[in-house]
Amino acid sequence: VSVTDSYYNMLEIIEKYPEITARIESAMRKAGVKPEFEPIRGGTDGARLSFEGLPCPNLSTGGMNFHGKFEYASLDSMEKAVRTIVNLARLWAE
Repeated sequence: VSVTDSYYNMLEIIEKYPEITARIESAMRKAGVKPEFEPIRGGTDGARLSFEGLPCPNLSTGGMNFHGKFEYASLDSMEKAVRTIVNLARLWAE
């Protein structure tokens, strides 16, 4: 059994594909969400996928009690996340 580093900086991959973040920003605005791009600690799963060839920035990371004992997502946040994903699917289908 070997232990390997599983922590990556997905920004290294995401920056190579600006169209991805442009579509995400558009989908968020259509869902009534003001995009705020601010690096935060976390996102290991998304970073791993990005480094394996699927650039995938974290969507709807919320902002409520990051990794706290009472971490939660509000109903409003979840509804906006769903609208964002639907909008993103429509944009990619165009």
